[in-house]
Amino acid sequence: MRDLFKRVPILLALASAVVLVGWQVDAEPNRTTLPELAGLVHYTTVRRGNVTEHIMTTNEAIQAVKTGQPIPDGTHFILVDYREGAVFRYFVMEKGRGWGADYDEDRRTGDWQFQWFKPDGTINMAENTARCQSCHSSRADEGFLYTLDELKEFDGAVVE
Repeated sequence: MRDLFKRVPILLALASAVVLVGWQVDAEPNRTTLPELAGLVHYTTVRRGNVTEHIMTTNEAIQAVKTGQPIPDGTHFILVDYREGAVFRYFVMEKGRGWGADYDEDRRTGDWQFQWFKPDGTINMAENTARCQSCHSSRADEGFLYTLDELKEFDGAVVE
């Protein structure tokens, strides 16, 4: 019996690994596009060690959040990932009517889809969008966003 109790953590770790492997999905094209950045609003910056992330969206999305309305279909959120002062990659969330139906229920994040793009604007097929969905699904009560509070507080001032 004691041997069984010693093996329980190992069995739990193996079961977790099986679940995570089941969630693993190769990079995939989807409906997400990389928009022109010029018309977007840089509303917050996140710094993590040597990584600087500028996060942008539309004025319409900001106003919707501030007035308690749903974020409109067609909205993009873009995280521009800078490393050593240069664009390393773009992470894009885009919302489209009915886009959630493209995925099984366990991968769905409302009608949001996610994509990674290289600095040249091409899809980065080395990135795993299922991982993005997994992380953002924990934010369902915040519109699947990690920066909802920053949107609510954004006052239009230039963000460094």
